[in-house]
Amino acid sequence: MINFNGILQQVTNQITTSNRSFLYGDGIFETIKVVDGKILFLEDHYFRLMASMRIVRMKIPINFTMEFFESQILLLTETLAISVSARVRVTVFRNDGGLYLPKENSVSYIIEGSELTSKEYKISTSNYEVDLFKDSYISKQLLSTLKTTSKILNVTASIFAKENDLDSCILLNDDKNVVEAISGNLFMLMGNKLITPPISDGCLNGIMRKQVLKLINQFPDIQLEESTISPFDLQKADELFITNVIIGIQPISKYRKKEYKSDLSQKLLDKINETIFN
Repeated sequence: MINFNGILQQVTNQITTSNRSFLYGDGIFETIKVVDGKILFLEDHYFRLMASMRIVRMKIPINFTMEFFESQILLLTETLAISVSARVRVTVFRNDGGLYLPKENSVSYIIEGSELTSKEYKISTSNYEVDLFKDSYISKQLLSTLKTTSKILNVTASIFAKENDLDSCILLNDDKNVVEAISGNLFMLMGNKLITPPISDGCLNGIMRKQVLKLINQFPDIQLEESTISPFDLQKADELFITNVIIGIQPISKYRKKEYKSDLSQKLLDKINETIFN
């Protein structure tokens, strides 16, 4: 079951050959967590989606308010009878027509959902090993910060990780500096400094990244820096972790021969859960 332009329908697993998201990656998406009928970080998701649509010159429908956005997501999750927690993907794509130049800038949307097993974010205690992906690089430009349907670099990096028995990879920009992980933003703790690459380095403008940036001021001993990270810095770090809205925080346990602890990861995740559920 999906929500296609406000109409609930069974998934047909078919797509028209003129679909622009299929042909050109001409789409934007949001991955959202819903708990007990509540969309986590609703405003952040909505305003990021609206900003992304404006950047890629999509025409925003006049009825596409935050209340409408919320109602369309909950229409699907309630119909699917997901009682605990859901992973929802909202994909907005430009309507059919044209080659690289669209015939029009109007949009359609599809909302999909699947059940998650846990309401609260839980820290993973399993080993999580990463390495650098150096076959392709992220450009330091505005479009790299958006969640577009053009994610072939992430797909290729995921295949590389599987081939090399890794859990994920760290992606680099064209300056050969650290940008993010395959499926989330990257944070590095070095001494009392928590460092994450700035948006200007090409990283995703992540929703959970934003929550960590807001919550870190509750840790007076930790100094936050948005600054460029060199691959050489990773060997000197005390802690590395990945953030996204589905997992919350994923500690990295090993990069090459370097092993990391996860003390701050656990404390931050506790704060995030406290903010949401209290």
